[in-house]
Amino acid sequence: MPRNIDISLLRAFVAVAETGGMTKSAKLLNLTQAAISQQVKRLEESFGCLLFERDRAGMRLTPSGERLLAQARRLLHNNDEVWAMMTAPEFAGEVRLGMPSDIVRAYGTPVLKRFDQAWPRVRVSIICDTSGRLLEKLDRGEVDLTFTVQKTCFPHGEALLSDPLVWAGARGGHAHERNPLPISTGDDTCPHRPEALRALAAVGRDWRSVCEVSSFEPICATVEADIAVAPMLASTVPSNLQILGERSGLPDLPPFTINLYLPRAGAGDIALELASHIRDQLGSGIQRAA
Repeated sequence: MPRNIDISLLRAFVAVAETGGMTKSAKLLNLTQAAISQQVKRLEESFGCLLFERDRAGMRLTPSGERLLAQARRLLHNNDEVWAMMTAPEFAGEVRLGMPSDIVRAYGTPVLKRFDQAWPRVRVSIICDTSGRLLEKLDRGEVDLTFTVQKTCFPHGEALLSDPLVWAGARGGHAHERNPLPISTGDDTCPHRPEALRALAAVGRDWRSVCEVSSFEPICATVEADIAVAPMLASTVPSNLQILGERSGLPDLPPFTINLYLPRAGAGDIALELASHIRDQLGSGIQRAA
C-alpha cells in the first residue's frame, strides 16, 4: 500500500542537516526549536530509524540520514517547483515569436502545441524571416524572442542544439548529377547559402541558381520537382525528400546551431515562460538530428 511523506517533515530534516542544529534550523524555517525537534522525531518514527546522532558537537547524520538527504532535497525541489507553477499568475495576452521558416514545422509545432495547452489565454504570433533580420527585429522590439539558425551563437544568445547542414534532393532524383549543379537556397541573408557556395567552390563544382527566396516552401517545391538540390538542416528535411550522402559527390557542409535570443533589455513574463517551454521541448530531443 502506498505511503505518503509529509513534506514539512522533510523540510525540517533538510534544514537540520544543512545547519547542523535545531536552533539554526528553527530560525531558518521560522518555527520553534521544539517544533523542529518534534518534526524530525515524527520523520524518524515514520521510517523506523534514527536520522541523526545527537552529541555535544551538534547533530550528525546517521548512515540512514545520509541516504535520505539527497532524495529529500530532490522531493523538496519538485514540491517547490510544482507549487510555484500552480500559483503563478494566469498569463494572458500576446507573445511574438520569431522563427526562420525552415525550422517552424520541425521545432515550432511541438513547442507551440505544448505552450498552448499550458497557457490557452496567450496568443502566439509567429514572425518568419531569416536569422539576421529576426535579430534586427528583436533589437527594434518587433518580436519578443526569437529562434535563429547560425554557425555560432552570439554571447547574448543561448545555443539550444547542434544540427548538421546537409544536401537535400528528390527521392530517386538526378538533379545532383547535373552540371552546373542546380541549387535552391534562401536569399542573400540566408546563413546556409554562403556555406554551400563556399563548399562547392572548394571542390571546383560549378553551380546555377534555381530559387533564391527567404521562404522554405518554394525551396522544397523545386527540390521535390527534381530541378534543384538545396542545403538544409538535417532535422528539417521533409519526409518526401532525402538527404544526399557521400555517393552524390556533393561536398560536406558544416554544422549549425539552433539558438534562442531574448531582448537584451529584458523579456516580459510571457516571453520568459515561452522560452522555458522552448528549452524543455528542445532539450527532450524533439526532432533532433542524429
